[in-house]
Amino acid sequence: MNIEQKLAELEALLFINGEPLSHKKAEKMLDLKKDELGGLLDEFDKRLSEKSRGLALVRDDEKIQLVTKPQFSKILGSFVKEELSDDLTPASLEVMAIIAYLGPVSRAEIDYRRGVNSSFTIRNLMIRGLVERFSDTNHLQSFLYKPTFEFFRHMGVKGKEELPDYEKLRASLSISEKADSEIVQ
Repeated sequence: MNIEQKLAELEALLFINGEPLSHKKAEKMLDLKKDELGGLLDEFDKRLSEKSRGLALVRDDEKIQLVTKPQFSKILGSFVKEELSDDLTPASLEVMAIIAYLGPVSRAEIDYRRGVNSSFTIRNLMIRGLVERFSDTNHLQSFLYKPTFEFFRHMGVKGKEELPDYEKLRASLSISEKADSEIVQ
């Protein structure tokens, strides 16, 4: 096992996941044996504990998650407060549109469509009461996101079917999804 490569893969996996990741899934995704993950996590935790790093590893017997260090709470709190007091950013509008037109949708699907991690943006939309999260019954460790009643009220529509060009967009997305699945096969 190339430890540098596995550490980089672990960091990327935890970053893109944005939520607690089970040890079992991490082992599977990183192609590790059960006894290899613990050592990898120890090394990653050691490297993150350096003063020059802004992230930390939260871990227990079953899950791991990449988080910001507590000493940065003041600056991060200011950032979040400013984000929530401003109008929706272009990124927020993009995520909101994906959720509104495709919802219920997983964060992985949102990230795939945008090409970037959307955790922070989704959390901001949830705090604003525009998006809600619920457990995915097909994937017990995942969540799905959908627009809230407040979102529809704010938009002045009774449901997603009344969103502008809803049927047209859904039809084009269905064609796109079918083409994507054919490429994968």
